[in-house]
Amino acid sequence: MEAILKLFGEYFFQFCKMSGYDRMLRTLGGNLMEFIENLDALHSYLALSYQEMNAPSFRVERGADGKMFLHYYSDRSGLCHIVPGIIEAVAKDFFDIDVTMDILDMNEEVERTGKKEHVVFLIVQKAHRKMRKTKPKRLQDSQGIERDQEALQAAFLRMKEKYLNVSACPVKKSHWDVVRSIVMFGKRHLMNTFEPIYPERLWIEEKTFCNAFPFHIVFNESLQVKQARVNIQKYVPGLQTQNIQLDEYFSIIHPQVTFNIFSIRRFINSQFVLKTRREMMPVAWQSQTTLKLRGQMIWMESMRCMVYLCSPKLRNLQELEELNMHLSDLAPHDTTRDLILLNQQRLAEIELSNQLERKKEELRVLSKHLAIEKKKTETLLYAMLPKHVANQLREGKKVAAGEFKSCTILFSDVVTFTNICTACEPIQIVNMLNSMYSKFDRLTSVHAVYKVETIGDAYMVVGGVPVPIGNHAQRVANFALGMRISAKEVMNPVTGEPIQLRVGIHTGPVLADVVGDKMPQYCLFGDTVNTASRMESHGLPNKVHLSPTAYRALKNQGFKIIERGEIEVKGKGRMTTYFLIQNLNATEDEIMGRSKTPVDHKGKQKREALSLVLSSFSTNHFRYVYYLQGQHRKRPCPPPSSRAQFNHLALNTLLLHPGYYDVL
Repeated sequence: MEAILKLFGEYFFQFCKMSGYDRMLRTLGGNLMEFIENLDALHSYLALSYQEMNAPSFRVERGADGKMFLHYYSDRSGLCHIVPGIIEAVAKDFFDIDVTMDILDMNEEVERTGKKEHVVFLIVQKAHRKMRKTKPKRLQDSQGIERDQEALQAAFLRMKEKYLNVSACPVKKSHWDVVRSIVMFGKRHLMNTFEPIYPERLWIEEKTFCNAFPFHIVFNESLQVKQARVNIQKYVPGLQTQNIQLDEYFSIIHPQVTFNIFSIRRFINSQFVLKTRREMMPVAWQSQTTLKLRGQMIWMESMRCMVYLCSPKLRNLQELEELNMHLSDLAPHDTTRDLILLNQQRLAEIELSNQLERKKEELRVLSKHLAIEKKKTETLLYAMLPKHVANQLREGKKVAAGEFKSCTILFSDVVTFTNICTACEPIQIVNMLNSMYSKFDRLTSVHAVYKVETIGDAYMVVGGVPVPIGNHAQRVANFALGMRISAKEVMNPVTGEPIQLRVGIHTGPVLADVVGDKMPQYCLFGDTVNTASRMESHGLPNKVHLSPTAYRALKNQGFKIIERGEIEVKGKGRMTTYFLIQNLNATEDEIMGRSKTPVDHKGKQKREALSLVLSSFSTNHFRYVYYLQGQHRKRPCPPPSSRAQFNHLALNTLLLHPGYYDVL
């Protein structure tokens, strides 16, 4: 598991580089120690964008012989083995050095109140030694390796013992001690060797210093405030009192350590965030936002005091206003000014982006609703006009008249419709026609014929228009047979009996065009339309009347047709007409477009099981079943004449009406 976590640390470092943090990470420090010392500052910066982030904390101690001790603090125990993977990858990639990291100590931190795990790592730079080109014996090699491992282990134990005896606050070393403590390996170093030169005296006035750093506090080892800038006194009035305790008015938010000089010096390289205690503020201020300060602790050895150079921790203009502060309260060189303005700009951009996302979502919903409404409109439009005609009109194009050399037209009307209208209420007529037309409209989809128009009780359809098809006569004939079947389900409101239809069919050429600008209508023109209308008006109740051309189109197509004889047709003279009786190749369910019972494997098993059961039933059982079926159909069913017919008909009856099985 340790090896896996270490590999994850190496991968996480590469992931951060590829995610756009490469330049930011490279600028943290000029060497590995400076890099680690500034990790907490990087985490504080990232916390501005990721407020729920709970990052670990790092502290570095400078050891003898150029070694470093890395203190790792985290709320999540067990993840410390990720750190060697990250640090070793950083050292190799950014500073071109190879380091090793070993755990010297691991315990639960008592000093820090927030971080549970405290791990101490020893960081040592690997030495680059050139090997002599000799070929020693294998025995000598193995002995030498064992001696090297024993020496390394002994050195590691001595170093660990030395670390445990090292004081947490090492005393200040002289200049030459520092120089002697730096050991250089290879091309780069764990710590650089630059030594600054300080002036003999401070060339700055006290007033100038206070104005340059409007937010700073100086306190001694007992946490007594020795000096506080006027701007801090303005927002923490208690600091005007001499020798007050700093921990009475502030609490440490980051790093989470005990508020004493010993803990502060241990984390001297960390960024400190202090927060005013609400109970110590004036009563009128206790409901307001508390002030947070963020800055650096600097230990002044000669004065045995600590100076806290800080500035208000603010992220946007809203927090600035909540504290009743102004940008003028901040020093011109303080980057908090730029941070507030840049972050405010970022928040404004985020809000603008969120508004755009909300508008985008609203547009997506509106677009979805628009598509639904458009679909409804198209469905309604295509129900009134042929699809290609509707599309041309919608695009503003003029629809050219279409000539169809062969099509079949059907007219139908209700027998005695005038008498029904006279004897019934208008709403009853509307209900009857709506019921009838709904059934007919469904049949137009079943047989793919085009509904031209309805006028009163008259219903007109055509086959082969607007899309030419070869079997238009057969389609219209099947539609007519379906109309006759459907009419049995529509009751005459006067008599309570099924209505009767007259249907006429004729085949011939027509001209089709769109007529009118308001409520445009797709109309058919030509003598074929008149002849079809004459076939309907000269027809008989519940009969499908065919013209000679329609008869020739349906002849030898599987339809039963009988000759009516020669009749006088108004405007046409004498014509020999015919009656369409039935389709010999299609069942009633197929003509009506009813779904069939699927004959699948389960259906076969059910049929076989019922056949076995039927063999045990008597003839009287079946007579009773047919009696029930007759009651269901509201008309008597003739009894079967043989046992085989019994089985066949009863099997179909039980499949269609499973409830009869319980009766038996």
